[in-house]
Amino acid sequence: MASQPDPPFRRIADEIARRIAEGALAPGERVPSTRQIAREWGVALATATKALTTLRLEGLVEARPRIGTVVAARGSAAVVEHHAPSTRRPPAMALSDHELSRDRIVHAAMDIADAEGLSAVSMRSVAARLGVAAMSPYRYVNSKDDMVLLMADAAFGEETYPVEPPEGWRARLELGARTLWRIHRRHPWLAQVGSLTRPLLLPALMVHAEWALAAIDGHGLDPETMLDLHVLLYSYIHGIAVHLEREAQAEATTGLSEDQWMDHQAPAFAAITAATRYPVFTRIASSFKNGYDLDLDTLFEFGLKPLLDGIALIIEAA
Repeated sequence: MASQPDPPFRRIADEIARRIAEGALAPGERVPSTRQIAREWGVALATATKALTTLRLEGLVEARPRIGTVVAARGSAAVVEHHAPSTRRPPAMALSDHELSRDRIVHAAMDIADAEGLSAVSMRSVAARLGVAAMSPYRYVNSKDDMVLLMADAAFGEETYPVEPPEGWRARLELGARTLWRIHRRHPWLAQVGSLTRPLLLPALMVHAEWALAAIDGHGLDPETMLDLHVLLYSYIHGIAVHLEREAQAEATTGLSEDQWMDHQAPAFAAITAATRYPVFTRIASSFKNGYDLDLDTLFEFGLKPLLDGIALIIEAA
């Protein structure tokens, strides 16, 4: 009896494994993303995700937040020697349905979002990563929307605050702001969840809100001003953090890093600075010998001080 052909995800995994074994993909180098795999092999995103999951479980690749899936460091037998497809077994770490839990589903979804972006998360892609049937996660989570909310709540819950807060409202707000920024840095997709006008009513997020509100409580501010200041501070963090995932998405879509994209804009930039309509911009831009380096972490810290200075004026006037 003729043997059954390997499923598509297995054939894709074997091809990428071959490239790794032959040195076409070096340790630390990014492997094709789920979107790239879907385009190259003409498969669904769930199939592409399952192929990457298979490679990860076999020790050939690893997911790195804000970078993507990369070739694992050499040293394991899986990386040194690539066996023929017929001798491979299904991933040993795949879960059986009775080993599933809501927590495992949520954290698998977070792993996908950290490495590939929020758009790569689906109930099917999570099932593929866990090695279970496509419908199995529905026993624990009703829908993707519910899962995303659970992901956000888990992310916001990763950081806590000291029982004894630092002295002074400013030090407390600084700690709260940097804590939220650290969470968004760890999970760039988080800023894509919800909006300012439709806030997320999540228990873990309320911990951060309570910390900020308690910092400015007792300084003579009326309730509306307190909420306005809290929303202003949160929107400042959210407004910068939203660009973390957008940059990752732009790089995945165009295949260009931020520096490479700027190089492609050189003709347009030269045309603008050569014109006489923007004299201030031209003067400022020409003052940078190596160009202006926009770093979001630096921008966050730079903007936090004047924002808190403004809050200080409001508190002093109360």
